[in-house]
Amino acid sequence: MARLAELLARNLGTSRTAAARLIADGRVRDAGGSTYADRNANLAAGDAAGDAVVVFVDEQPVSLWTSAVVLQHKPLGVVTALRDERHPTAFELLHDAPLHAELRAVGRLDLDTSGLLLWTTEGALIQRLTHPKRRVPRTYHAALARAFRPEETANLVLEDGHRPQITTLRELASGEHHPALAVAPEATVLATITIVGGAYHEVRRIFAALGSHVLGLCRVAYGDYVLPGDLSAGGWRCVPPPRMA
Repeated sequence: MARLAELLARNLGTSRTAAARLIADGRVRDAGGSTYADRNANLAAGDAAGDAVVVFVDEQPVSLWTSAVVLQHKPLGVVTALRDERHPTAFELLHDAPLHAELRAVGRLDLDTSGLLLWTTEGALIQRLTHPKRRVPRTYHAALARAFRPEETANLVLEDGHRPQITTLRELASGEHHPALAVAPEATVLATITIVGGAYHEVRRIFAALGSHVLGLCRVAYGDYVLPGDLSAGGWRCVPPPRMA
């Protein structure tokens, strides 16, 4: 349960004082048309994966959420940041998502990497999904300039001494890759790779160490979440929290 004024403030992106004023002025009604008179009225709001409580502010519907997990198809050319002076941000593309002002990214994707990017309002969930001890797998599809040497993965050590934890690495047949992967004309090999961890430019450095070069990279899965094939670049969907111990 949460109080009406607090929920309004969070979901409208305004102050509690402004939200309380809306209630006091009789501008907030329930689905049956009754005006809310108590700013402290308790409501059982939703978690952005099920049904939300809907109220009407100046006759316009407003969904009230207490938490949110959002799956985004991050496009190329945007950074994983709340604000950036040089580049557009993935956060800007979520302007109409539930609890937008409170959303924070689960990890990150580089400017030139597209695909699945998770956002949530829950700090504990970010910790659970990103902490190395949780061993949450990430799967990528890659367009490569040339063939790689898979026989070298068992004892692979990157230039900084990092030992990547690779659970899957294989070539993809033509047409087997995710539609979100940008395949350059000069790409000669497609591949899928699943790693546990997320070191800086890890996938690109892995393929470089295996004798290849990444021309296009797309994250297609993160833990149990999979990037929907019909989710357009920049689009997003609310998803349930992950099933984790």
